[in-house]
Amino acid sequence: MEQGTPYLLASSAACQGQGGGDLTLELGSLCFSQMILLDLVNLLLTAIYISSLLIAACKREFRAVRAGDLPFPCAVASPCCALLGIACVCLGLGAWGSSPHGALLFFLRGFVWVSLSVSLVVRPTRFSGAVAMAWWAVDAVLITANSLEKIATGGNLGVLDVLSWAVGFLLLLSAIRVCRSLAAGDGGGAESEPLLAAGGGERRAAFGEAGFFSRLTFTWMDSLLRLGYSKPLGLGDIPPLDADDAAAEACRKFLCEWHRRRRESHKTSNLVLRVLAECHKKELLLTALYTLLRTLSFAASPVMLYCFVSYSDRQERERDLGTGAALVAGLLGMKLVESLSQRHWFFGSRRLGMRMRSALMAAVFEKQLRLSSEGRGRHSSGEIANYIAVDAYRLGEFPYWLHLAWSMLVQLVLAIALLFWIVGAGALPALAPMAICGVLNVPFARMLQQYQSRFMQAQDERQRATAEVLHSMKIVKLQSWEDKFRATVQRLRDAEVRWLGETQLKKAYGSALYWVSPTVISAVVLAGTAAVQSAPLDAGVVFTVLATMRVVSEPMRMLPEVMSVMIQVKVSLDRIGKFLTEDEFQDDAVDRTPASDKSLDVHNGIFSWEPSKGTATLKDINITATRGQKIAVCGPVGAGKSSLLCATLGEIPRMSGSVAVSGSLAYVSQTSWIQSGTVRDNILFGRPMRSSEYERALKCCALDKDMENFPHGDLTEIGQRGLNMSGGQKQRIQLARAVYNDADVYLLDDPFSAVDAHTAATLFNDCVMAALEDKTVILVTHQVEFLSKVDRILVMEKGEITQEGTYEELLQFGTAFEQLVNAHQDSKTTLYSNAAKEGAMIQYQQPMLQQQGSEAEISTGNLPSVQLTQEEERELGGAGLKTYKDYVSVSKGWFLLVLIVLTQCVFVALQYLATYWLAATIQSHRFSVGIVVGVYAVMTTASCLFAYVRSLVAAHFGLKASREFFSGFMDSVFRAPMLFFDSTPTGRIMTRASSDLCILDFDIPFTMTFVISGTVEVAATVVVMIMVTWQVVLVAVPAVIGVLYIQRYYIASARELVRINGTTKAPVMNYAAESMLGVVTIRAFAATNRFIQTNLQLIDMDATMFFYTNAALEWVLLRVEAMQIVVIVTSSILLVMLPAGSVAPGFLGLCLSYALTLSSAQVFLTRFYSNLENYMISVERIKQFMHLPSEPPAVISDRRPAPSWPSEGKINLENLRVKYRENAPTVLRGITCTFAAGNKIGVVGRTGSGKTTLLSALFRLIDPSGGRILIDDVDICTIGLKDLRMKLSIIPQEPTLFRGSVRSNVDPLGLYTDQDIWEALDKCQLKKTIGVLPELLEAPVSDDGENWSAGQRQLFCLARVLLSRNRILVLDEATASIDSATDAILQRVIKQEFSGCTVITIAHRVPTVTDSDMVMVLSYGKLIEYDRPSTLMENGDSSFFKLVAEYWSNYK
Repeated sequence: MEQGTPYLLASSAACQGQGGGDLTLELGSLCFSQMILLDLVNLLLTAIYISSLLIAACKREFRAVRAGDLPFPCAVASPCCALLGIACVCLGLGAWGSSPHGALLFFLRGFVWVSLSVSLVVRPTRFSGAVAMAWWAVDAVLITANSLEKIATGGNLGVLDVLSWAVGFLLLLSAIRVCRSLAAGDGGGAESEPLLAAGGGERRAAFGEAGFFSRLTFTWMDSLLRLGYSKPLGLGDIPPLDADDAAAEACRKFLCEWHRRRRESHKTSNLVLRVLAECHKKELLLTALYTLLRTLSFAASPVMLYCFVSYSDRQERERDLGTGAALVAGLLGMKLVESLSQRHWFFGSRRLGMRMRSALMAAVFEKQLRLSSEGRGRHSSGEIANYIAVDAYRLGEFPYWLHLAWSMLVQLVLAIALLFWIVGAGALPALAPMAICGVLNVPFARMLQQYQSRFMQAQDERQRATAEVLHSMKIVKLQSWEDKFRATVQRLRDAEVRWLGETQLKKAYGSALYWVSPTVISAVVLAGTAAVQSAPLDAGVVFTVLATMRVVSEPMRMLPEVMSVMIQVKVSLDRIGKFLTEDEFQDDAVDRTPASDKSLDVHNGIFSWEPSKGTATLKDINITATRGQKIAVCGPVGAGKSSLLCATLGEIPRMSGSVAVSGSLAYVSQTSWIQSGTVRDNILFGRPMRSSEYERALKCCALDKDMENFPHGDLTEIGQRGLNMSGGQKQRIQLARAVYNDADVYLLDDPFSAVDAHTAATLFNDCVMAALEDKTVILVTHQVEFLSKVDRILVMEKGEITQEGTYEELLQFGTAFEQLVNAHQDSKTTLYSNAAKEGAMIQYQQPMLQQQGSEAEISTGNLPSVQLTQEEERELGGAGLKTYKDYVSVSKGWFLLVLIVLTQCVFVALQYLATYWLAATIQSHRFSVGIVVGVYAVMTTASCLFAYVRSLVAAHFGLKASREFFSGFMDSVFRAPMLFFDSTPTGRIMTRASSDLCILDFDIPFTMTFVISGTVEVAATVVVMIMVTWQVVLVAVPAVIGVLYIQRYYIASARELVRINGTTKAPVMNYAAESMLGVVTIRAFAATNRFIQTNLQLIDMDATMFFYTNAALEWVLLRVEAMQIVVIVTSSILLVMLPAGSVAPGFLGLCLSYALTLSSAQVFLTRFYSNLENYMISVERIKQFMHLPSEPPAVISDRRPAPSWPSEGKINLENLRVKYRENAPTVLRGITCTFAAGNKIGVVGRTGSGKTTLLSALFRLIDPSGGRILIDDVDICTIGLKDLRMKLSIIPQEPTLFRGSVRSNVDPLGLYTDQDIWEALDKCQLKKTIGVLPELLEAPVSDDGENWSAGQRQLFCLARVLLSRNRILVLDEATASIDSATDAILQRVIKQEFSGCTVITIAHRVPTVTDSDMVMVLSYGKLIEYDRPSTLMENGDSSFFKLVAEYWSNYK
């Protein structure tokens, strides 16, 4: 072999010991036998590969991998190989004159490099692919072995050696990537393995089927991440949870243990924690083992550094290559154990936390369905929602923090022991600052906990107020109270931000303490060691002390946070524990027996909503009902009628007596309870579809016509709380639900209150009397007209049954019942002043009841439309930097962001200079130890000052963002049109106002800062390592490329997982809130178990996203750590192989101390970068609602009406046309008429005729799509909404009260005196009731006014309008929930108080509108009659006459 002959692929130098070559480029050497081996292997593999290509071409299978499917490492390696091939050819040309043989070898190697380049792209068959992968792997191993051998023997690496080694690393990555792709069956492309079983079967639980190695390395996530990289993931792509992780199993175990412990002991202290520990002790012990392994391996890093520095300090003859290899192997083993144990600690803890979270969420939900009435009084629906959304959710991270708590203490003890091992007695002085820092942590943690607790209270208050306003947004807009409630929410938010600010600023102090403590302690240790001379202050000791300080600093930083989190967890567990120990609904409160002739028997019953106070709500109740009997219950408002039905259901605690019910029950509540979902789902209510019975239920509840007019028939979606249904439709849907249930006993609580006269008659005759003919029915009603047809009537007053008997018997008693009937008779005689008209009415009675569909020709029919509630939006794909720019721009924080970057750079620079100072001076002895330690302490302390400033700026940056985003979000929501609230579930808005905002408040500011600091730190670490051993760059650069690729690969899936998770939490919250409102109905229908099962499915859906999000994070962190371990091990090999004295021990210690932190720094950066990417989705979601379409302006300054407007109250409707959406059918169709000033206008029409829509147009909840509305000749669409709505008064269809006091509900804006309020209450007949309460006007009103009856709530609404005294008053079905006597009094009050005003009344009971000046009759959006009631009554063919006839036909 000639001198200077280069070997294939790597070096072109001669064997060790031979003379220099004649080539101009000297590149090193290799033995002849190695060269022959390399050449032969490569020539053989090249020949096999080319042969496989020829065979494929002959078989016409020849194809290249598509550019879009080419794996990233292959795409990078292929051009690199081609460039090396060209370089070899150029070298051959240059060497041709001096060494032809050498030149030929260069040409041959150039050909091999080009062939390698082709093999990375062209792999037509599996065989050629396998050959190519083997070739890449063999070359990578041979190149690496050769390079390491040259370093070990003291040879020099030349340019081609270096480049070949780097490309060899890429070849190895390519081989691994393509091998895994082939194993997964996608041919190395981007196609994904299907996550659904063949034939469309059930999805596989990826984790449950994984083997040991797959679980160890998280490769079971590969298929999902591959799919996520090829396309945006959807919910259907996510595999299900393993059976052991499902909420059903977690809840079953928890409740079994909970009930066992409750039976054995009455101690409730820490009971939830003890039960969770017992249920999951095996998992807790396993994750504890992972935590211990990680703690020990991390704490061992200073020992490893000390060993390396000691080894490098030896003379050449004292060195032993075996010892060096053992050190490298030890380092590799330590880093592998640290990496794997930490990954499985984090993953295992969160998986366990997920189980705990699911168990508690399910247990709280199940408890709310079983909660007693007193328990429901102690825990509002908002509080219960918080137990699920906040307290139970917090358990997801609890096991991680639990293990962190004890492991940090173990780590601290180990670090102190290490200090004593390294410097002996010199470590004693360090105990003092360590103890001081530890003691300082205690008050700091308490302060943090106190602020956190205050913040949570403020957050609860703000969320409760926000939820309340969102639920009642319609009344807020009608009354133009947006500014008042927006100010209330903002005031609560300001209090919340105050405590948030205190918390975040204290965290900034905490970060300063974290950085100062190791600086001070290390300086004290070094000074103490020098003073007592317990150990030599050489490089080994100094840098081992510094490495030990890093071990110390983690507990110093984490322990305050650990204490804070553990305190929060304890508070949450105590809150949940208190809730779970509440009294439950007693199943034995009612004696349930199989169906028999005696359906109901209440004997000497005394019932109380508050048994602990001993005050009876119902007294001496005795009822007996037989099968098929119809019993009506009537009485004034607040008499206890609804409570009587609740007593029959067992909802009110029974103090004495007995209740027996035979057969099944069905219940229709007074306030209709409708679930989100389709009309069909609400009627079936979990029962199988039986067409004939279903059609029968629809028909007898007068829903068949509605189904024809719904855009999607019975598959039309109902918005949250039935927002897009009229009151009558909701009432009839829940009545149909009861009928379809086919129960034995029916309890109907005022089911006709929200429907018109014709529909009420249909419901009573076709449903109660016909469809339920063989059923026992207890009917609470204010409609006196139906009482004559029932078998028995119960009259109630003040919680007692004062009269009982048939209609005729009760009339003879001449007491309370007669007053009710007389009040009704009075309203009848106001319309019919002579018997002739009355006779005419009776004459037309029969034909009118036959008439059903005369207006069919103007029905909306099945017009094309869209469902009201749309699927929740989520962004798809990468948002790039846009979301980050949005975050900083909205926060107006560009200057603060630049300041954070600058302070972090200065901090890292000072930290590096301080350690460089130690490395340069510690063994030169040019400076005294005091100066060395002093300068180091000054520089590190100065750096800590910059770290503190950085944290402080980050806190202010975050607070600024919190304020700006909340203001923008809330302003946008409050300005949104009513259609937005009708079509957007409240839970969707609340998720953004709670969990997304919480991420914005707490997580994003510091996470963004950590990403900036982590990036700077990793870059600085790599720079330090390269400065000492420049060869590390050969591995570091490919490693950085690999890390960036892996992160990009991961983020594609992780981003979608978090986005989907953002849409899976809201359904859990919505379902819980919805179920809480309908708990009485759910229990009455015995549907508790079905609701529990549905809730478990929703929890599992949410938990699945949590599980896979965490698994994906651990997948990427493990691979990033592996990359950095390669860099660390390469650096350690180079340091071991370096000749003695080539690097000063100080710089070797500096290099290693930084190298050992590289993997943890990179993991820190990757974790927080991944978290930040996920957190920014919350910014994305909030920003979606920051630019909603807005209502017209509240005030138009140049078009403000006169202060006295409207002075008359005249209303003109000109060809008014209204539709709810652009693509929706027209609801009002060209209405033209005039409401004269001061007139009383009655608006009547069957359910769905457009009455409520007309009023929405009047208040501009919906702007007309055509025509206009004039009030006193002013077009209402030309003035501001506030100017319009403040001049109109309304008593809405559903009476709405807010949590607060009587005063705040009657006078929300605080405009009136106490005297004014009392006068209004007196006129509404509420003064007597409120006057006996000790708090008077400050008497409490609970959520939704639940502590007042429906009738009383309606009277509160009347009091509001009496105070405002506007010229125009609208009563929208305002008298639906009060009895006839109260109704008559109210009509007189309105007549007296609003005598000169324009009053527009919609009512279902004809007497409410019979004394009006004019009556408007609507049918399917068209005005079919508008005239005086007397005129219309004279015409027997008029629609109004027919409606009146139908109403009175039910009264005898």
